[in-house]
Amino acid sequence: MSLLLPHLIIHLLLLTMVTGEILRPRFYSETCPEAESIVRNEMKKAMIREARSVASVMRLQFHDCFVNGCDGSVLLDDTPNMLGEKLSLSNINSLRSFEVVDDIKEALEKACPSTVSCADIVIMASRDGIISIKSDIKMTFGRSPPQKKGKHFNN
Repeated sequence: MSLLLPHLIIHLLLLTMVTGEILRPRFYSETCPEAESIVRNEMKKAMIREARSVASVMRLQFHDCFVNGCDGSVLLDDTPNMLGEKLSLSNINSLRSFEVVDDIKEALEKACPSTVSCADIVIMASRDGIISIKSDIKMTFGRSPPQKKGKHFNN
């Protein structure tokens, strides 16, 4: 796990650099100074409700950033004029934790209306989820390879 955290952080940083926009760490420091603490607190609540929230939000970020850059489009619902990505064939029954982003957005809107983008919420939530699980994970080893192999034994 100790090597995993730096790789995940570098992954997040590289994803944000791909867009070509001028991005900076404290972008909301003047317009919504409490934005990052709100996201952090909401992620903690989400993790208490559902342990898989960190992985799910990271997956949302992955799917959002690897198609057209980190634009939040994976969060879009269908409208009468547009098919959103949320229910597209490639995402339906695959992505979850949209409600985590919705909860974070609701909390941010109360504090700083129309200020923090959904794309940035996904990035911050993913980062804060990774940071929150940074402790070492104890694992046991010594498993033997399977004695019976092949597709026949898996069905």
